[in-house]
Amino acid sequence: MTTTPGTPSGPSAPDASGSTSTLERARAHSPRQLAAASVGNLVEWYDWYAYSFLAVYFATQVFPESESGLTQLLNTFAIFAVGFFFRPVGGLLMGALADRIGRKPALTATILLMGAGSLLIAVLPTYASVGILSPILLVLARVIQGLSVGGEFAAATTFLVESAPPKRRGFFSSFQYVSTTIGQLLASGLAAWLASSLSEGDMQSWGWRIPFFVGAGLSLVGLVIRAGAHETLEDAEDLRTGRTARPGLFDALKHHPRESLLIVGITIAGTIAYYTWTTYLPTYAQTYADVSKADSLQAGTIALVFFALLQPVMGTISDRIGRKPLLITFAAFFVVATVPLLRLLDTSMSRLLLVQCIGMVFLAMFTSISAAVNAETIPARVRASGIGFPYSLSVALFGGTAPYVGTWFKGQGMDSAFPIYISVLCLVSLLVYVFALRETAHKPLP
Repeated sequence: MTTTPGTPSGPSAPDASGSTSTLERARAHSPRQLAAASVGNLVEWYDWYAYSFLAVYFATQVFPESESGLTQLLNTFAIFAVGFFFRPVGGLLMGALADRIGRKPALTATILLMGAGSLLIAVLPTYASVGILSPILLVLARVIQGLSVGGEFAAATTFLVESAPPKRRGFFSSFQYVSTTIGQLLASGLAAWLASSLSEGDMQSWGWRIPFFVGAGLSLVGLVIRAGAHETLEDAEDLRTGRTARPGLFDALKHHPRESLLIVGITIAGTIAYYTWTTYLPTYAQTYADVSKADSLQAGTIALVFFALLQPVMGTISDRIGRKPLLITFAAFFVVATVPLLRLLDTSMSRLLLVQCIGMVFLAMFTSISAAVNAETIPARVRASGIGFPYSLSVALFGGTAPYVGTWFKGQGMDSAFPIYISVLCLVSLLVYVFALRETAHKPLP
């Protein structure tokens, strides 16, 4: 079926021969589509988080010895930040690929890239054996993974929401963060198990490589599952053969500037709250409230399981009452409650767990539906690239920097500044939700 830009095409309209449309075929196999999107996202985030969990072990293998082991660790985390920088690039490039030739080829490319990056880290030669080439290869691996993660969100978000039945887009959207959280839990669980099973010397010499080999293997599993998925871009065949004009790389920004800015505004509160509550809060509790490392990690793990279970619940609620009520409630809560919640922290694990779980109830109101809201904001012709670049840029600027900003405030003696910083950013998004965002839950995809 050939469509031209601006021509309406119903999601289940038959083509000229009477056969069903691309979207109707995809939605007829929605469980398979859900699995294809979720497994790839799980693998992507397993690999992404494995790096941060294991950096403390391989830092000494990749960088030359220094008087302070902290220098080597800081170098390793600097390379971790390189991955965040390349996420917007990946969102733009892989999103454009998804818009120009189809969602399925883009999903194949992202999972192959992540597997290649993970395998490169797994076989990374040490600094002692190849010198400066070792950190150079690590940078290359993180660039590949950054491109992959940025592209994965763009392609998988689009694919996931387009595969959903019209009245269940919120529910399908919620599995974006179910799979993300499971990937994070698998990475932390395997890292913790290896650390407890192997000696410190074994972990530093070869044990840290195991999770990256596992990640490369999981990428192949995800690739096989995605091979059986159905394309969701209506005119993918015509785009590939040139019968329909392909969108340009920056068409989404050029023709839909309001929607692009809207995605940035939608994302700011979600990304700062997400990275603070799911990633940085255990470290924050150790730094500001003297919670022990073991207690903070245990509380964080329990809270993540709770967080994953909340996603489908919130997604289903949004399908019934709409997206805006959940987004407004989420942002308003963090504007008002961030400062008092973080002040509740003391040295006990139970207090940290309580603070995390309370925050995650409201955070899930955003994460469960962010994929749906983004996909419902941008037209299909430029949907993947239109989501991928502004979303990943917002994450890199406001989410990926959260641990650094929180630690910097502590170093400056401004202990109360970080919670206020979170509240101010959430206020920005709250204004967007109230005054700029239209309700899209019960409307067809644009």
